[in-house]
Amino acid sequence: MKLQWAVLEDWLKKNNPRLWTDLNPPATDEKIRDFQHKVGISLPPDFITCLKRHDGQKGQAEWLFSGYEFLSIDNILLTWLAWNDLLADGDFDDRLPKANDGVENVWWSDAWIPFASNGGGKNLCLDMRPSRSGNVGQVITVYHDFPDRTLIAADFSIWFASFVDIRTT
Repeated sequence: MKLQWAVLEDWLKKNNPRLWTDLNPPATDEKIRDFQHKVGISLPPDFITCLKRHDGQKGQAEWLFSGYEFLSIDNILLTWLAWNDLLADGDFDDRLPKANDGVENVWWSDAWIPFASNGGGKNLCLDMRPSRSGNVGQVITVYHDFPDRTLIAADFSIWFASFVDIRTT
C-alpha cells in the first residue's frame, strides 16, 4: 500500500499537481478509532494504511478514483449514515438487488463502508459482511437506483494496486 501511494503521489505531483494538493493529510488514529466505534465495524488494515496516508480529498479538484471522489472519514460516515437512514425508513423494501456471487443479495447493508462516491448515488464500498463465497473487505459497487451489486476486487489492496497501475501508465 505504501509503495502504491508513493508511485501515485509521484505521478500526481508531475502530472496533476492540483489533484495532488487536493488530497487531505493523514487521518489520526483517534479519528479512525472514533469512526470504527460509530459504525461498529473494524476497518481492514490495508484501508487503515490508506487513510493514514491521506484522509480522502478536500473536494476542490477532480476526483481521484476515475470518476469517484475519495471520501474523507467524515464523508464516509455521512454517506454511510444516509444509506442507513434510507434503509431504516424502508426506502429499499420493494427493491430487488442483483448481487454478484460473494456479495450479500440486499439493496443496502450496514456492513458496506462507502469509501468513494460519484456524487450521484454510485459508491465503491468495502464489504465487511460478504456472503459465504466472498471475502471480508472486498470492494463492491453499490448504486442507489440500480440493482447491480458488483464485486470489483477481493480486497482493497488489490483494487488500489490495480487503480494505481492503470492511472500511472
